[in-house]
Amino acid sequence: MSIDVLVLGLFVGCVNYLFRYLPLRLNRGQNTQNRRGAVTILLDSIGIASICALLVVSTAPDLIKHHQHVLPVAIGFVVLIASFYKLRTIIIPTLLSALSFGLALKLMSGG
Repeated sequence: MSIDVLVLGLFVGCVNYLFRYLPLRLNRGQNTQNRRGAVTILLDSIGIASICALLVVSTAPDLIKHHQHVLPVAIGFVVLIASFYKLRTIIIPTLLSALSFGLALKLMSGG
């Protein structure tokens, strides 16, 4: 097994874990009347964690070959995360992320 595969697996695993853990941790200070259960928050965060993990795995080979694609990939991730937390659904943010990645890549390639 290549060290690159091991590092990528550890990175994806850590990010996936944080997407599941942080919503639980950040929700602790809220009022108990408005507080959702830990299981509900965990299930809500699985969608974004899964999509981000898939994005990392699918974009890593491209980034290894083409280092200039780092900015479009980063833009795609930022759009995904921001739109997910704004809309609280995963379908539209995934499509917006793909669109923003494609537009950024097209604009950076000069055409």
